[in-house]
Amino acid sequence: MLLTDPANAKPRFTRGTRRPPRTLKQHLMRRLLIVVPAFLLMFVVVRSGLLDFSYDKFTFNKLSWFDNTALVEHLRLVVTNDGLTDMPKRCLVFVVNGNAAENNPDIDVLGRHGNGCPGDKPSADKLFSLKVDRSERTIQTDAGTPGTFHELRL
Repeated sequence: MLLTDPANAKPRFTRGTRRPPRTLKQHLMRRLLIVVPAFLLMFVVVRSGLLDFSYDKFTFNKLSWFDNTALVEHLRLVVTNDGLTDMPKRCLVFVVNGNAAENNPDIDVLGRHGNGCPGDKPSADKLFSLKVDRSERTIQTDAGTPGTFHELRL
């Protein structure tokens, strides 16, 4: 015993209620509402250094302390973000005195001038030195106090 006859049942969706197609203006506005905030968010993330920090967190590990290239890239980020120098990251030159087999290399940090870096005359002046202990994973610096080293927090 059926209470409703399937032949008399009304369809749920009718074809007459279709939405008219979007205009070009509506289409562009919808795209801009997505693209502009996404661009602004990426701009803020890149300029704040959050992207550099997250990349360093993922790539720099315990074994990277024994790789001079990875260590220099990590130090470039640490030195600029701890305020040891006002120079941009691209204008810093790291001179590693020792090889990767040496456990305690000394690293001189130079600041380039000219050729897109602050200063008119092309040169590279020593800013400060770093002492790295690879096994303990510690860094000491004499920034601000030449010759007197203090611990650099990571």
